Amino acid sequence: MKSKTLKKDKVNIITLGCSKNIVDSENLMTQLKANDIDVVHDSEEKANIVIVNTCGFIDLAKEESVNTILEYAAIRKKGGIDKLYVTGCLSQRYKDDLETEIPEVDAFFGTMELPAILAKFNADYRHELVGERITTTPSHYAYLKISEGCNRTCSFCAIPLMRGGHVSRTIESLVTEAQNLARMGVKEIMLIAQELTYYGLDLYKERALPKLLDALCEVEGIEWIRLHYAYPSKFPMEIFDVMARQPKICNYLDIPLQHASDSVLQRMKRQTTREEQRQLIMEARNKVPNIAIRTTFLVGFPGETEEEFEELCDFVQEMQFERMGVFQYSHEEDTSAYLAEDDVDTEVKADRASTLMAIQQDISNEKNHQKVGQTYRVLIDRKEGEYFVGRTEYDSPEVDNEVLVDAKKYFLRIGDFASIRITQADDYDLYGEPA
Repeated sequence: MKSKTLKKDKVNIITLGCSKNIVDSENLMTQLKANDIDVVHDSEEKANIVIVNTCGFIDLAKEESVNTILEYAAIRKKGGIDKLYVTGCLSQRYKDDLETEIPEVDAFFGTMELPAILAKFNADYRHELVGERITTTPSHYAYLKISEGCNRTCSFCAIPLMRGGHVSRTIESLVTEAQNLARMGVKEIMLIAQELTYYGLDLYKERALPKLLDALCEVEGIEWIRLHYAYPSKFPMEIFDVMARQPKICNYLDIPLQHASDSVLQRMKRQTTREEQRQLIMEARNKVPNIAIRTTFLVGFPGETEEEFEELCDFVQEMQFERMGVFQYSHEEDTSAYLAEDDVDTEVKADRASTLMAIQQDISNEKNHQKVGQTYRVLIDRKEGEYFVGRTEYDSPEVDNEVLVDAKKYFLRIGDFASIRITQADDYDLYGEPA
């Protein structure tokens, strides 16, 4: 009687979407490796099991997720892989439909079902590993997810449907995780959540982000702490006091404003006004003079008129944001905005996005040229072609501006800080040399 060959599984995790998904994939990898399962991330290596961690945020993201699932489903059907699992936001939101439409997938999991995924591998959930994780980002920076879910009721957003209500992690657990990351060589941590400023209300009955920041600043080895995704309504102003007082906290704040027309903000259920947003930005710049404000706007919301869009353009011109991104409205079922007609033409949405980014391009160009001749502390991320590529404290990886240094002339160590004098500028990037 022939015995069946025991083949050791190899798992490839494919991550789509935002930084919060990256952290989820990293936690999954950590748990699998702790159970002695061979696992890689977004790898070209041959693997017999694939897990796709999906995004379900907007149409383009959903399309990418579906196409990725279909790609691996075809491979699964031909016998190229043994198992295909799907997790993440798309799976959470459309599980029933996906099970019907893509039967080649062996199992679908929601956003909070890590133990259920592990069970497919006969693996145990290791509670002692909470706060420890393998990172997939470059070794010198990592994301730190301080909470899960969101209690806001923005009319266009489906994230609460996929991630549930806001749940904060304890300050102690986050400090422990930051310490673990520092021991691994991480120098920059980026705090992420669906809504940073809500942190602590559930656990401590107060907005506790300032206390968390003070605690994280005590972690040896961490040199930069960066804040992402802060909601403008009822913003805890003491955050600016902490930023001004603590040199480790980057003078950088990602605060998605979404719009600047009061009527659109009201329809979006943003619980703020144009003037309140203006005052918030002015206060930030007053308390932290060198702060870089990053924001995002949403164009093409149902009913958005030319006049309302012009209000947004005027606001962007007035506020002179250091960093900005633009999304086109995506009509998401089960949101309150879905009840309204998606009446802004697709081409109009695209034109408005382009118009807004053209304004920002000019602003960015002007601000960059003001930096020529100045010297900045730059964290070197990678070598790309003929350049070392790094960032100042005013820039987050992958989404913001970069500093390029000629690798033919100078040698810099990836993951180290370098003092760089800016010699040239273009619309979004800076060029420099060691000072």
